Amino acid sequence: MSEQIGIFLVSLSEFLIFFVVAAVLTILFVVIYTRVTKHDELALIKKNSTAAAVAFSGSLIGFALPLASTMINSVTVVEMALWGMVALIVQVLVYLLIRLPMPRVSERIEADEVAAGIWLGACSMVAGILNAASMTT
Repeated sequence: MSEQIGIFLVSLSEFLIFFVVAAVLTILFVVIYTRVTKHDELALIKKNSTAAAVAFSGSLIGFALPLASTMINSVTVVEMALWGMVALIVQVLVYLLIRLPMPRVSERIEADEVAAGIWLGACSMVAGILNAASMTT
């Protein structure tokens, strides 16, 4: 019985380390992503902007999917953190690339144009899915 508890405590400590680092990476993502975008997602969401909520939710999910994938596949927390930074960079690049065909995407989100929010959110999730799949090889 004490051996099982010992194994559990080791697993629990590993869980806590991975979880805390993932939470910090997620907060870092939110800070960096909201500074890179031309619109203030959190202020818009507080004002009940559907477009901003959809776009930001898609970006957050697009970041969390590869982060979860790398948590599953990483041997060390350092490896997970490095791949998490890759996931963060990919999501920032998605926003910047979306601005090429739709240069006013931020202005449209600020105007609560839901189509722009759905487009950015969907592209962010697609990038996250592809990113997550790439990290499993």
